[in-house]
Amino acid sequence: MIETSWGKLAVRDAHVHFFSHRFFALLTGAEPTVATAKLGWEAPPEEPEQLAERWVEEMDRHGVDTAALIASLPGDEESVARALRHRPGKFYGYFLVNPLAADTLERTANALDLGLRTVCLFPAMHRYSVADERLAAFWEMLAARPGTNVFIHCGVLSVGVRKKLGLPSLFDMRFSNPIDVHGIASRYLGLRFVIPHFGAGFFREALMVVDHCPNVYLDTSSSNNWTKYDEGDLDLEKVFRRALEVAGAKRLLFGTDSSFFPRGWVQSVFAQQSAVLDRIGISKADAAAIFGDNLAGLNG
Repeated sequence: MIETSWGKLAVRDAHVHFFSHRFFALLTGAEPTVATAKLGWEAPPEEPEQLAERWVEEMDRHGVDTAALIASLPGDEESVARALRHRPGKFYGYFLVNPLAADTLERTANALDLGLRTVCLFPAMHRYSVADERLAAFWEMLAARPGTNVFIHCGVLSVGVRKKLGLPSLFDMRFSNPIDVHGIASRYLGLRFVIPHFGAGFFREALMVVDHCPNVYLDTSSSNNWTKYDEGDLDLEKVFRRALEVAGAKRLLFGTDSSFFPRGWVQSVFAQQSAVLDRIGISKADAAAIFGDNLAGLNG
């Protein structure tokens, strides 16, 4: 629990990258300590359970109840699954897939069987549209698994760890428009969809989708510096006001986009967003929903 202007709230973070030992091995093809030394970050322990303990200590230090851990590269699902098994009830499991890869259906089904409930898609990274007909079997498989959530990164995509390591980022933002989510979300009402960072530059489009699809949620994570692309004077307070008007408090998920140590949990994001929502004057019930209850509901 964290003490806030609304009293004590159970805070559940909807967006934490689990940068495991295997994540760095997959990312660089080399010993992970080489990359972390270059970055100036702590090298993650080889065993995911130990990294899970590091996150539990960090969460407890800040009063965070639960966090959604994201396996941030295809092939690292087992690391998050092991964290979930090691600390049941402390984490929710997310995992990234490329739906055009040959083994995606098998890999996705296996991850869901391991208890990871949320499939992550980064269309700009893997250069496809979520509306592509080649994904039909993928969507049908997810629709057949009750309780599955789909996290779809839209808008500006910049992976800081790749940039710092000098790795190529051959992303294509043609595939980043939340409008592509509309048809899929409308067709598969049994699935719940999450668009992070308020659409990361496609805020207007994200609001359109949310307004027409009751199964689409917005995640509030990161610094949200995409507001600099807006032609007007959009700031985080105005973003929250519009999101509350269109989506309502029940479809907003607080997140930080935390990822590595020694930085750990990015408390400044929580402080900034809670201050903004306090100025707006939302109720305690709405604050509880945004900062934790909604995420718990998606994973209940």
